[in-house]
Parts: sequence; C-alpha cells; structure tokens
Amino acid sequence: MRTQMKMRVAAAAVAILAPGLAFADSYSATVVAGHPGVFRWVKMIDEAFVPGVNASLEGSGHSMSFDGQYGGAIAKVGDELETVEAGLAEIGICQSLFDPAKLAVQNVTYYTPFVSDDPRAVSELMDQLHRSDPRMTAAYGENGVVYLGAPVGIDDYLLMTKFPVESLADLDGRKIAAPGPAINWLSGTGAVGVSGNLTTYYNELKTGVYDGVIVFASAALPGKLYEVAPYVTRAGLGAQYAGALCANADWYDGLAAEAQAALHAGADDAREWYLSALEGAVATSFKVMGENGATITMASDDMRSAWAAGMDNAAKQWAESLDAKGIPGSEVLALYMNSMREAGATPLRDWDSE
Repeated sequence: MRTQMKMRVAAAAVAILAPGLAFADSYSATVVAGHPGVFRWVKMIDEAFVPGVNASLEGSGHSMSFDGQYGGAIAKVGDELETVEAGLAEIGICQSLFDPAKLAVQNVTYYTPFVSDDPRAVSELMDQLHRSDPRMTAAYGENGVVYLGAPVGIDDYLLMTKFPVESLADLDGRKIAAPGPAINWLSGTGAVGVSGNLTTYYNELKTGVYDGVIVFASAALPGKLYEVAPYVTRAGLGAQYAGALCANADWYDGLAAEAQAALHAGADDAREWYLSALEGAVATSFKVMGENGATITMASDDMRSAWAAGMDNAAKQWAESLDAKGIPGSEVLALYMNSMREAGATPLRDWDSE
C-alpha cells in the first residue's frame, strides 16, 4: 500500500515538473492539394512546411507526421477547403481563387488590378491582414477551418498575344482569354474577354480560339506559351493572392499549444521558401522566353493609364454584392487598398473611393 502511494506521488511530481514530457503526443496529418506536386504551392508543403513544423517541435516532446495527398488523390482543385472541413484531411491548400463562394473577401486582389506588381508585397500584406484582422479570417471559422499561413502569391499578370501591342487600339475586337475575375480587366479595352485557364491556353492559342491570354510569367514559361503567343506585354496588371494553408478546426483545437505554434512556424517557413522560389522563377522565365524568341515590352505609361481608366469598377460592384449578403466586402476593399497605399504602393485607380 505504501509502495503504491509512493508511485502515485512520484507520477504526480513528474506531471508537475515535466508536463511536456508527461503529456507528449505524436500527431499525424493528411495534407491535401488538388494540384499535383510539381506546382510551387504544393512543393512548398514537403520542401518547407513539413521541415519547419518538425524543427519547431524539436525539444517539445511532441512529434507530427504528414501524409501528402496531392493531384486530386483526395480533393480536387477548389474542393480542398470542404475536404478539410469534413475531416477527410487535417490540412490543405484553401484556394480562394477556386472557391470564391466560401472565401469571398480573400479574392480582393483579383478585383483590384494595377495596385502592385510585387508578389512579395501582396502576399506578405495579405498574410499580415489575415493574422491581424478578424474580418479576413471570419470565413475560415464559418467553414470549420483555421488559417495557418503560407500565402500562395501569384506573380504580376502579363498580356501574351499572337500580335504586337503598342496601344489599347491593338486589342480592339481581339479574343483574349483570362482566368476567373481577371476577365473584368479587359473591360474598356475593346477586346473580347473569354474565360480560360492554363490547362487549355497553349492549344487554344495554337488553333486560333484565342488571339491572346492574360497570364503570369512563372506559368507562361513551363506552359511554353511564348511559342504560340510570342508578344509579351508587361502592363503591371498586378500580383495576386490565391490561397493559403488551412487546418481542420476541431483537429487543430485538440493539439497541444506547442503543436499549434509549430504549424504556424512551418507556414512562415513555407511562405519565405515559396516567395524566394517564385522570385527566382520569374527572373528565369523572362530570360528564357526572351532567349527563345519572345518579344518582351513594357507598356507605356499612357497605355497603362488608359487601360486602368477605361475599366469598369468591378471592385465596387463585387464589394457591394458582398455587403448585401452580410459580408464586409466594402470594408475589406478599403482595408486592402489603404494597407497597400500605406505600404508604399501607388495604385493607378483608387478602386475603394470612387
């Protein structure tokens, strides 16, 4: 009896003096992405996020293992949030660009062109806003997930065409493909906007379905779009935010504080890895496209000003439509635009105050 009492006292002392050791846990997480592992925003998971989490957990007594399920193995592109929400995976790439109904305010950058061509500036600002302003993460909570970070930034969008572009007049009547809300960027140009995506751009340019596309350099090179649309016009349409890593809220809430902190630390490492890799890829893309015959030009200030001035203010329309649904669209639009101006950006149009 006395021996049992001593054992209980000793166990209690261990729990008090070394709680991390006494309650150490081994966690596991399935991570989903609709895109295959060759995409940069998927590669960052295994290359930076996972090592970052493990490094942060060293010495904590906790551990975490990961099972990456990519390329639609569990979740298709745009279905990642729902898969994580349902608990079919613990972590995923919540892609706002492909899930605008549930992650509406996250698409604010796609409705505000000509604000900044710097993907690092846009990504880091959006990450900061998600961490500091509850309006940016409300949608995550409503959908049973937690924002971790590792923003997916997209480099400055370009115009790639089969014909030279010296002014907006050259676009008149031309069929130009653009993704999602970016089709709004063609309003006022005289071009005929067509909804399109990277998977079909090459063949449809080659067969004459399109006369040009709106795309970003880091995708244009691997897609070899310069072969079928060799005229590249850099107009500063803007870098974008397209999503981030998220975790199932119930699973996240059940983690030890050290494990939760490690997920955010891993996301920070992934953010830096991703942005550095993206910046390198952009520089390489322009270099290689030029070496392979692409004609790369900078749009004149007059052309850029005329393009921006002629656009419909889709941002205000988008924001007001969200307001009507009880979502703070106008507030987030103002928050983003003011934050970008404070960070040094000089938008060609003040989409929030017109």
